[in-house]
Amino acid sequence: MTTYGSFPGTRPRRLRTTPAMRCMVAETRLHPADLILPAFVREGVGEPVPVGAMPGVVQHTRDSLRKAAVEAVEAGISGIMLFGVPEEAKKDAVGTAGTDPEGILQVALRDVRAEVGDELIVMSDLCLDEFTDHGHCGVLDAEGRVDNDATLERYAEMAQVQADAGAHVVGPSGMMDGQIGVIRDALDQIGREDVSILAYTAKYSSAFYGPFREAVGSSLKGDRKTYQQDAANIGESLRELALDLEEGADMVMVKPAGPYLDILARVAEACDVPVAAYQISGEYAMIEAAAEKGWIDRDAAIMESLLGIRRAGARNILTYWAVEVAHRLR
Repeated sequence: MTTYGSFPGTRPRRLRTTPAMRCMVAETRLHPADLILPAFVREGVGEPVPVGAMPGVVQHTRDSLRKAAVEAVEAGISGIMLFGVPEEAKKDAVGTAGTDPEGILQVALRDVRAEVGDELIVMSDLCLDEFTDHGHCGVLDAEGRVDNDATLERYAEMAQVQADAGAHVVGPSGMMDGQIGVIRDALDQIGREDVSILAYTAKYSSAFYGPFREAVGSSLKGDRKTYQQDAANIGESLRELALDLEEGADMVMVKPAGPYLDILARVAEACDVPVAAYQISGEYAMIEAAAEKGWIDRDAAIMESLLGIRRAGARNILTYWAVEVAHRLR
């Protein structure tokens, strides 16, 4: 006798029988427009420089970055997030190259906007770590600690020069208290109310950033635990979220993505602005390395990892596979 509401009358496997069936009933989908490409541009190089710890990723020249931006448009992704890598001799204690209108990041912003205009959302990393000789995300005080309020003054300058260089969106990633409000005021003061702020709301101090430090030529000694968040905490992220929204964030982000899907889900549930997640260098490197060893199916693992981030609540995902995956989705 069939008992309705339970086996054998109820068989969920009926909705998994074929690829077409699974696609039709899928609750979560990836689209090229969900994706944003992080890209590095290095000063003073004549050809792209491979990042050893991130197979397939390079430090771009100005010319190769322009080509990458065009490829991103053609792939249908939404945006590109630029990180500048200055010449070592141009680094100093306050990150002067980060606010120099002729600094590598500002030059790259102008290059990309000239190449693709408004066809791609051009984003800029707003942080000092690539430009300081000590590698920290802010200005240091006499005792070698990151001075929050002095750093905010530098962030205000950075926001203005990046907006003038053509950034549609600035991404403050330094985790300084009050950074969103200061940056919003700085942009409004120069009449750039149109420039959006993607707040790095929940940026955790993570072991998974290692390959990124090679990619940006980081000079960091020590760690960033006094300003990036502690992996043990959830409530702290929700408090940061409330503060960022109050200060004027247009979008918010969780970083890293994969190891912090619970945080991503909580943030997405708690706010009504777009939520992004950054699939960071270590997440990328682990899949590439395991695939190179033949231990996992590379393409399947990439798609599964991105689908998990999207399912957890990310509207947009920053991933080094953005263009590759966009082509696959199309």
